[in-house]
Amino acid sequence: MRNTIWLCIVLPAFFSIVNNSAFCTVKLPALVGDSMILQRDSKVNIWGWADKNETVTVSFAGKKYKTKTGEDGKWKIVLAPVKAGGPYTMKIDGTNHIILSNILIGDVWFCSGQSNMVHQMILHRERYADEITKANYSAIRHFWIPTLTDLQGPRDNLPTGFWKSANPNDVLQFSAVAYFFAKAVYEKYHVPIGLINASVGGTPIEAWTSEEGFKDFPSIISTIAKNKDTAYVNGVNRIAFAANAKRPQPRQDKGLLAGKQWYDPNYISIGWHNINIPGYWEDQGIKDLDGAVWYRREIDVPVSMTGKPAKVALGRIVDADFLYVNGKLAGNTTYMYPQRRYMLAAGMLKAGKNVFVIRVLNNTGKGGFVPDKPYYLAAGNDTLDLKGTWQYKVGEVYSRQAALAGSSGISAQNQPAALYNAMAAPVTNYTIKGILWYQGETNVNNASQYKKLLPALITDWRNKWKQPDLPFLYVQLPNFQDVQYQPAESEWAVLREAQLQALSIPNTGMAVAIDLGEWNDIHPDRKKEVGERLALAALKVAYKEKDVVYSGPIYRSSEIEGDKIILTFNNIGSGLMTNDGEELNRFEMAGADKKFVWATGKIEGDKVVVRCDSISNPVYVRYGWADNPDGANLYNKDGLPASPFRTDN
Repeated sequence: MRNTIWLCIVLPAFFSIVNNSAFCTVKLPALVGDSMILQRDSKVNIWGWADKNETVTVSFAGKKYKTKTGEDGKWKIVLAPVKAGGPYTMKIDGTNHIILSNILIGDVWFCSGQSNMVHQMILHRERYADEITKANYSAIRHFWIPTLTDLQGPRDNLPTGFWKSANPNDVLQFSAVAYFFAKAVYEKYHVPIGLINASVGGTPIEAWTSEEGFKDFPSIISTIAKNKDTAYVNGVNRIAFAANAKRPQPRQDKGLLAGKQWYDPNYISIGWHNINIPGYWEDQGIKDLDGAVWYRREIDVPVSMTGKPAKVALGRIVDADFLYVNGKLAGNTTYMYPQRRYMLAAGMLKAGKNVFVIRVLNNTGKGGFVPDKPYYLAAGNDTLDLKGTWQYKVGEVYSRQAALAGSSGISAQNQPAALYNAMAAPVTNYTIKGILWYQGETNVNNASQYKKLLPALITDWRNKWKQPDLPFLYVQLPNFQDVQYQPAESEWAVLREAQLQALSIPNTGMAVAIDLGEWNDIHPDRKKEVGERLALAALKVAYKEKDVVYSGPIYRSSEIEGDKIILTFNNIGSGLMTNDGEELNRFEMAGADKKFVWATGKIEGDKVVVRCDSISNPVYVRYGWADNPDGANLYNKDGLPASPFRTDN
């Protein structure tokens, strides 16, 4: 039986009587429902609303609890600690009667951040097909919170939601990182694991911190105050809307004109030019084009691939795309990040010539097909490579001047405290084991401020949950973007440094992911390793395992001896090594002038000795200091990578 919420009922004595007698039945928050997981070995809150001064009784695990609502209609009962197990039934009685079933007692984790915490298993179903098929963990459950914002202040409830268990169907909607974390912890302890996921792609850390968490940030407090003024927000957005309305509107795409659609298999292509997939069109002779570019190619399909479902892999496309196969729309994605994996129904392919047409829309920057991704057509046991020469034609050109003149107004999900108010505040009554955090990409442009913002968030959430030692585990940003082969400054490295420095806060743990990223995808596919490294951190920080090696080497100190610098590390585990058997890579050295050049590193026992022939008086060392420090190979013998660091900060 689902958690039943009754509306207030008004009982008129008679139609002619003015005074009505009214009562409101017990209402529960969305989190408190069937199949929920409650935190073991801890006092647990059960709360809700009813008519004022109404008596509410909760019966659970052999005990009965009673309370009375206040004048505001709110009530809360604190359950005594219960050991892991279940299933249990909970009975809640007021003027109505509610029964909640299939409740488990275990460990509950609040999972939050931006898109890499959002990314669901369904987006990685090709890599993790076997994991999805074998997902049969009724004791691992996930509660998904939709994107919500509130600029006015904290909310006390969420929309309707449901606890789902990990089975081959429902696990598709689980956060991939959170699922693999939960699976690793469950297989270690066989204790039910609950995951509450509140995460939104492309959002800054400021949006997840409460107003009280910004006491040391007066400018942010000022922004929050302004945003509470609805007239101000509406005014800014009206101005933005008016400015955008005056922008020159694009003409209709020539490829979509009636009777002349370029996706029609009978269309005769004239004036088309050769272009390669993958690749950006700006790198292939098309200069500074924002707009719609059409790609067309005839694919010869053997009989063996017809009459059965097929899959088209189109890597990643910047920004949006429409795939047509033999004149029929076969797939569409409206934004750049997910890899394109489109399924074709049986019968869409025919033996012989098949016309594939892709309409690509790009709004800014380079448009086209990202290199180093899969591009193929597969059906049954056969696969055709889609890389190579296609034909292209420009269907529409956008005005770059108009785009620059546009205004986005106030986006609520990017405003300080707005996501906290609507998506985290309603959860703070729910007792949890700890927090999983994967965020930072959106804050790269103010990376140095993250050194204050991340500790502020940790402190704020511990205060809100009233758990001062609440374990806080997070993912250090992985490698991303072009590889640079000369030492250079990096905002990604500065943000990773901010994350590294947060380890000085008690009861925190960091999963280093510098080897798990992809240069051309801000959403790397390898989510399992991220989740499992978070689980290792949990074993140490939350479960207090003494002997677990949960991290790779973490820089501790340095000592200058003549022309060399000797580095000491924590978390060396069974010892230091390179993961590829090669010499240490990605070390830089500088003198007092801070002009960094490549240096050689050598493992000597549990230390690393760094030197450079061109620097006789070294002062500073850096390791992995780049957006994408390809080849960074310092690990411990337990297989975990060292965190990037610098000594000149």
